[in-house]
Formats: sequence, C-alpha cells, structure tokens
Amino acid sequence: MIVRSGDKVVVHGLTGNQGSFWAERMRDYGTNVVAGVSPKKAGTEHAGLPVTATAVDAAALTGIDVSVLFVPAQAVKSSVDDAVNAGAKLIVILTEFVPVHDTMRYVARANEAGTQIIGPNTAGVVTPGEAFVGFMPAFDGRIFQPGNIGVVSRSGSLGTLACLELTRAGLGQSAFLGVGGDPVSGTSSARALQELVDDPATDGIVLIGEIGGTKEEDAAEIVATTNKPVVSFIAGAAAPEGRKMGHAGAIVAGNTGTHASKRSALTEAGAVVVDVPWSIPATLAEMLA
Repeated sequence: MIVRSGDKVVVHGLTGNQGSFWAERMRDYGTNVVAGVSPKKAGTEHAGLPVTATAVDAAALTGIDVSVLFVPAQAVKSSVDDAVNAGAKLIVILTEFVPVHDTMRYVARANEAGTQIIGPNTAGVVTPGEAFVGFMPAFDGRIFQPGNIGVVSRSGSLGTLACLELTRAGLGQSAFLGVGGDPVSGTSSARALQELVDDPATDGIVLIGEIGGTKEEDAAEIVATTNKPVVSFIAGAAAPEGRKMGHAGAIVAGNTGTHASKRSALTEAGAVVVDVPWSIPATLAEMLA
C-alpha cells in the first residue's frame, strides 16, 4: 500500500487530459511510471511512455506493480479486472460516482487475487521524497516533506491540510494514505492504519476522519493494539442533525457514525482527538516526546 520509487506504475487513461498531466507530475517527482493504457491509441507513445490496449499487455511489456485509474465511473470495473489480471499488487482508483454494486464486485475480485485497492474517490497515496500516485500535491515542499509521521485520511483536502500543518511544524511524513470517502471502499481506515503501525519508518500516526459510516470506530480497534501515538481529527462536529453532509460515506445511522461516537471510540482506544487540524502537530510532538 505504501508505494516505493522502484514500483512500476501503469496509468489507465494516460492519453486523457488528467491522466497525461498527472502522469508527468508523478514521473517528475520520482514515481516509476512505465506505461499507459488507452485501447484506442494502443501501439503509440504518449508523453514518452508506451501505450497499450490493456494492463495485461503493459505488464508483458514493462512489468506492473501499481495501476492508477484516470477513467470515468463506467470504465472502473473493467479497468480493475484488467489490472488484477495483469498482476498489479495495488490499484489506486481516483474516480468519483462509482456505483456501489460495482465497487462491491471488484473489491471481492481483487481480494480473491490478493490485490489491494485504494479508493474509489481517493486523492491517492504519497511517500514523500520518493513517489506518489494520484493527484496529491506531493511536489509542493510546503506541504510534504520526508519524515516519520504517517497520515490516513478519508478526505484529500483535509489530509493535505494535515500534512501542511505537520510540515510547518517541522514534522515530515513517512506516508500519506488516502482511503477515499465512499461508503464502500477497497481499503478501510483500519487497514491503512495497520499498514502504518507495521511500517518501521513510521513513529507517529495522524488519522483524519469525518462523520458517517464506521471507519473510525473500526480503526479504533487498531489504535488499541499499538504503542505508536495516534492523533485524530474528525470533521463534522457542527453538522446539523439529520442532514447528509460531505462525502457519499457521510451517512449517520442510529448511534454510530456520529462525531461523538467516533471521538469516544478513538479516545477509549488511546488516541488523542483534537478539535481543529492545526492542533495536530503540537499534540503529536508532545506524545512523541
């Protein structure tokens, strides 16, 4: 799940505007982008990269470790199947508005094949100073710097803010993992948190959540098993009761999914939940000390 500089990245939708722009940004940063997938332009070259009809063809040509999808919602399911068949170990799905039944199907398919999925509706993943996959501003040194703090976030914008505050305070990041905001996703906050707990380069963890769903309550079970300090911010404390807010996953059901339930679960597990994102660095520094 943590992408390294040597991992071979194949871009689905390379020849589109977004795929082309971000493939160049990723490659300039150090990400090992090796090929693109665009069936109508197979056999050509784009942005200095070979273009193939499928990820299977790309794997035969260059090898593949990571697949990133810059494709419309209706193309996600077939693209995931293609990447799984190609042997990708990680698939990053940036696309919004993917039908939930499609997500359920391809997550099950990927799980059977041992492929990890990040997303859908994610901004991607960053390993500062090494590689990034998606459309996070990894190349902005004011936001991302190499360090020992891992960040997990459902929101790309709030995750970016958390990294900005950490960098301002002199705390760099070991990895940023954007799990996505949809109610059904390939990677839960708990799974991403466990990745950082197991990562020897990570000494402290920031968990950015929001109201709705049970991702943060589930992540609390992982918090309870680690000695690494965990600081969390949960967005939505002031959300009006009964009103749907934010991401598609921001659905409150009964006594679960509320700001209070998430804060309580995380606090009881040993995390410190702060009221505002800019309190994260000082709180984490104190816990690390």
